Amino acid sequence: MSGTPRTQTAGYDRRAPRTSYNRARRAGALAVLLTGSLLTAPSAQAEETPPTEAELLAKCDNGTKKCVFHPSGPLAEVAGERRKVGDEAYNCTPRLQRSGITWSDTVEETNSVGTSTTVGAGFGGPLSISITTSFETTWKSAKTESATTFIDVRPYQVGWLERTPDMQKVQGTYELIFEDRFRGHRYWYVPFEATGPLETSRMAQRSRPMTEEEKANHC
Repeated sequence: MSGTPRTQTAGYDRRAPRTSYNRARRAGALAVLLTGSLLTAPSAQAEETPPTEAELLAKCDNGTKKCVFHPSGPLAEVAGERRKVGDEAYNCTPRLQRSGITWSDTVEETNSVGTSTTVGAGFGGPLSISITTSFETTWKSAKTESATTFIDVRPYQVGWLERTPDMQKVQGTYELIFEDRFRGHRYWYVPFEATGPLETSRMAQRSRPMTEEEKANHC
């Protein structure tokens, strides 16, 4: 009897197997998509990891469209680290004795990044250009001074020389602009502070009585 409606048994549906199959297919496809996302996420995250200040400055004029140093204030003259130069002079006589001490000392720039600069190359170029333009003075990344200095040493004492180089300190910001994005950005800014040697220094003579061991070794 074609007019009689079909009946279904409670709790059962002939379409159920196909519906479950479709759900399983969708779940499998979703799992593949999620797995693919998880696999690609680390590399994408690595691309966006911010570079260190040293990595950025290494790109200055070495992959950048523009690299400029902007001073944030005037140069400041500061005293460098005091250090002993040359050898000791031993006076083994009962009279005041004058001795010549030949010495050589190299003073290098220190900066907040911990990377040495070379004037005219790398990020040292924009630094020296900016200081010359802004302050009408030169910036040195290193300076060597040599001389023979005479000191007076008292009887049975040992004398030596100490040198304190004069330094100049600058603070500011590097502006780096890239043609293409670098680690997700075209514009990067690096705060920077550096201390470099000047042409001058201060010398001081020191002395003290010799020890018995020093008398035995040098007199």
